[in-house]
Order: sequence, then structure tokens, then C-alpha cells
Amino acid sequence: MAVDEDVTRASFVDRFAAFCSAVVRVLPFGLNRIVAPTLLGFAIINGFTFAVDLALLTVFHGWLNWPVPVAVTTAYVLAFGLSFVLNRTFNFRSHAPVGRQAELYAVVVAINYAAFILGIGSGLAAVGVEYHVARLIAGACEAVFMYSAMRWVVFRVRSTAERG
Repeated sequence: MAVDEDVTRASFVDRFAAFCSAVVRVLPFGLNRIVAPTLLGFAIINGFTFAVDLALLTVFHGWLNWPVPVAVTTAYVLAFGLSFVLNRTFNFRSHAPVGRQAELYAVVVAINYAAFILGIGSGLAAVGVEYHVARLIAGACEAVFMYSAMRWVVFRVRSTAERG
């Protein structure tokens, strides 16, 4: 049964990569020359994990009444762990040792957390912006940073052939 699971997983990973490549190939206005399939994959995966982040934030702060910084931090750590696993497996299809990548990712996430989550997200919430809206604004800023860091630092995609 383990062999069948490996084949199914591999074929799903391949289908995800093929889907991203196919969508990018048909982008209009010359975007197909600019947008990497990994950018689309990142958008899909991180759109999903961002929804998980917001759902957890709602549970932790909205339902359980945790303080915003605690709720944001807990939801963030859980969502970013999921993002790492999904991006490593499906998007960047990395086979490099996970230990070094996890270390780099932890540094990137720490920088991202300090600059965008605490700096922008909590800062906006502290001045009266509704916490979901503050998180959405911080999320837009962090998306640019995180994709760049994952592509060129954590998973080091260097060439066109490696992009998708």
C-alpha cells in the first residue's frame, strides 16, 4: 500500500505543477514570460494557508477571546508550518535536505513576523483598524516578501528549467 500512496502523491504533485505551468502558458499580455509557475503555485497554496490563518485567528480571538497578539501569533505559526510543507512538496518540489531549508524558513518567517505581522498588522490594529482588515493588509505585504524569500533563498529556484 505504501507504494500506491507514493505513486498517488507523486502524480498529484506532478498534476499540480502541470496545472500551474499550463495556466501560466496562457496568460495574456505577455505575462506568461514574466510570471513563473511557482508564483501561481505560491498564490494558490498561500491563499489556502492564509484562509487557514484567518480561520484560526477568528477561532482564537473571536471565539476564545485570546488577546490579539497571542491569537495572531498562534494562527500565524500554524499556517506558516502548513505553508512550508505544501510549498516544499507541491510548488517547489524540493528534494534537498529539509533541515537546512527549515532553518532558513524559520529565519525568513521570523523577519516576516516582526516586519509585517507585528509591525504592520498589529500596528494597524492598535490604531483602530479592524483586526481582520489589518491582517489582510499585512498579508499583502508579506506575500511579496515570502514568495521572494522562498524562491531565491529557502528553495533556491535559479533557472527557467527549475521554475516549472
